[in-house]
Amino acid sequence: MVSIKEIASFKDYGKCVCITNGVIEAYVTVDIGPRIIRFGYVGGQNILCSNRKAFGPKDDKIFTDYYGEGKHWENLAGHRIWTSPESYPETYYPDLEPVSYETTEYGAVFTPNPEKENGVAKSLEIKMDGDDANMQVTMRVKNISDRSKEFSVWGISVSETGGTLIIPMNTNDTGLLPNRIVSVWPYTDMSNDRIYFGDKYATLRQDGKYTRPIKLGFDLNCGTVYYCLGNDIFRKSYDTNHPTGKYPDGGCSFETYTNENMIEVESLGELKTVNPGEISSLTESWSLYKKPCETDFKNDKSIDEMLSKL
Repeated sequence: MVSIKEIASFKDYGKCVCITNGVIEAYVTVDIGPRIIRFGYVGGQNILCSNRKAFGPKDDKIFTDYYGEGKHWENLAGHRIWTSPESYPETYYPDLEPVSYETTEYGAVFTPNPEKENGVAKSLEIKMDGDDANMQVTMRVKNISDRSKEFSVWGISVSETGGTLIIPMNTNDTGLLPNRIVSVWPYTDMSNDRIYFGDKYATLRQDGKYTRPIKLGFDLNCGTVYYCLGNDIFRKSYDTNHPTGKYPDGGCSFETYTNENMIEVESLGELKTVNPGEISSLTESWSLYKKPCETDFKNDKSIDEMLSKL
């Protein structure tokens, strides 16, 4: 059975809404955001990063000329809705105002103020299963402008430090043609030991001793990744339309970014033309598991063994 209640304050995020089925719980900020700022087993560790102080604000002249004096953007951590392709300052909407919400039978819908400067209105819906470690996160972006826009709905889960992300490689047989796309951002050192590429999997380790960031993108056919944090495994799944669908950043439906403070687990919907009044949406399925065995995250056979036991 799913229950929903307000929490007066969580850390330095202010008022939140707690959604739980007694197995897992999700906290969503409503004084700011919204952000899913906690996701984990009841009484267990938080899979998502909730260290607001780790991220400095963006408030340069370009930003304030666009959004107004006194405005700034904060990462805030947790899970947020963005649109891709990324663009500054447009993407970095200063979502630091109160969020309205409505409860449903299995969760809630969270609606921040519309982004008038960008001509979009966003909403975030959580629907939790009644008695297991699964929930669905639906992100919707409506075009409220008077012209068509092309964008992809982008779900960014800023996750806690110290874990390793597993990305399954595409396995479709394309003969003489390539069967996968890997996009690499210019600041990424592909020789860094946080990165592993095997025959079946790529992995990325979050490690606080490195200040140089890494960002990678993939045309992830299976639409499923795993973030392993201690004894917990966070699985994120979403529908994809590879190879025919159009995606941002060279064709990526999945991206990840890491620095010394966090790692991001990011899904992207198809890059579509959205007409005035239309809504584009993306749904992620979130699941938690207990790690079933010791794993070498730079060994495909060891990763296979672990995933087969989930």
